Amino acid sequence: MTDRRRIERFLRSKLQEAGEQYEQVRGSTSDQLEEAREAYTIAKNARSLPSDEAGRAKIVCRRHAEQRAAKLDDQYRPACYEAGHPDCEGCAEDVRAGRIETWDD
Repeated sequence: MTDRRRIERFLRSKLQEAGEQYEQVRGSTSDQLEEAREAYTIAKNARSLPSDEAGRAKIVCRRHAEQRAAKLDDQYRPACYEAGHPDCEGCAEDVRAGRIETWDD
């Protein structure tokens, strides 16, 4: 095999590796950007909820069908949240999506 063919094959493999690495980085960056957009939307929705003087969100509890002022944790779940309970899971999902029923004085 000539040196020229060996060099061509070497360069082709290195360029292919570089292209694959670029695609991985590009895909990772797109995923990170989408995650950041989603986190921003969730935080914006949670911050737009009416709140009382203590900073608790004024929500209507699905589980107990009552007006409730509750602090939201770092995952935007009300303090009364119980993992695994369907009403609580739906409530937390609605808070993050900005479609939770609220109340105002």
